[in-house]
Amino acid sequence: MPKPFRYLEPTFFAGLFDDPLLLVRVRPTGRAILFDCGKMHHLAKRVYTSIDAIFISHAHMDHFMGMDSVIRHSHASPRTIDVFGPAGLSSRMASKFACYDWNLADTFWGNFRVNEVDGNGRVSSTLYRGAEAFAASREGERNGILYENRHLKVTSTQCEHRIPVMAYRVDEGAAFVVDEARMAAEGVVRGNWLKEMERLFRDGAMEGQRISYLHGGDGGVEERWEPDAASLYRRIRKIEEPASIGYCTDIGYSKDNLEQLAGLLEGVTLLVCECAFLASQQQKAQLSRHLCTTEFNMLLDRLRPRYVLPMHFSKTNQRGSEPLYQEIEPPAGTTVLKIPDRLTPRPIMESEVPRPVEI
Repeated sequence: MPKPFRYLEPTFFAGLFDDPLLLVRVRPTGRAILFDCGKMHHLAKRVYTSIDAIFISHAHMDHFMGMDSVIRHSHASPRTIDVFGPAGLSSRMASKFACYDWNLADTFWGNFRVNEVDGNGRVSSTLYRGAEAFAASREGERNGILYENRHLKVTSTQCEHRIPVMAYRVDEGAAFVVDEARMAAEGVVRGNWLKEMERLFRDGAMEGQRISYLHGGDGGVEERWEPDAASLYRRIRKIEEPASIGYCTDIGYSKDNLEQLAGLLEGVTLLVCECAFLASQQQKAQLSRHLCTTEFNMLLDRLRPRYVLPMHFSKTNQRGSEPLYQEIEPPAGTTVLKIPDRLTPRPIMESEVPRPVEI
């Protein structure tokens, strides 16, 4: 993956033909969020235990069946995992929990908070409590940003795949960065006081906070006081556009879908997007409500990401991915990233299984 990020480290845990699986690690905390969970038996357990939130595009098997693996590796951890997705997700999670016996549930077991997002962005939450064998309790509704912490925020829009499908955007949190030229214009001099300003920035406590700083002029360097640290920081900060990630899969090409995606994903740093079929398979793509390369190229022309990672190539094209990459024509300023055809291990035959030996 490219490294234009300060805090985020995206890893695509799949090949072009594998079920999509995007993990975004938050470097300062070592925690992570996950987008979709299809076939994911190849993940190490420490990857599972780092996940704080999961964002499901839709409940087709190749995007959702790995939730059993998440439950398997996480249910006995004393934490709450947030799961987001379209309407109906909560009942599907309830069905997964109901598949198993939880008679040995313990008090330290963790929870799953399932958040259903409707077409208007309203979020309805249900908590499944591990200590109580994943009994459900409603937590109400809210609007706004789906998920947010100091290092990132996640927003979404709803598209169509003959069923509602969620597309997601991750925006990196603002970093504390000062601009040397703006500092010089203000007469501000570097010093240990910047560490205190950075601490206030990290704690979200700059507004209205009095702070001392160093000011330089003809008379030398002197200590001054600023009644509002936030005001001083706005005058000397380096203005940067935070990096962002877009995740989009299993949509039909239509005017409505294009407008929804443009409103959410236009200009993202990294776009992770399905490209299921070749141009010659456009009719098949339209029937199954997926994208072919012709439509993928039109989407890129509208969104203009800095990088794009095509993924979720149809398994009908088993001869390889080269024809797909030959047909991708990115606009100027967009770099196409290439991944292996497959990442997951191949299935083994019975003849390859070691036989028991007598001892």
